[in-house]
Amino acid sequence: MNPAIAKLVVAVVLDVADFTIGRIPGFEIAFDLFLGVCAVAMWGWPGLFAFWELADPTGQADGFVPTMTMIALTQMGKGKGKKSLPVDR
Repeated sequence: MNPAIAKLVVAVVLDVADFTIGRIPGFEIAFDLFLGVCAVAMWGWPGLFAFWELADPTGQADGFVPTMTMIALTQMGKGKGKKSLPVDR
């Protein structure tokens, strides 16, 4: 499996978890911190964008934004000069 696609799948799974268990009061801040660490581990500096979710201590606003998926989509195809999705010619 293409590593970029694998990271996208992981990102979608983590966002779905954020939409569900990440909305538990008192747990959302810890889960957002966990997601930020995961994002930095997967994408490096661009993953720091995931920490914006900590700005909402209620966890209500950031629950509707698939941050990990958006980072994964922006990072697909970057790295080693390869395109991750083939283009039909």
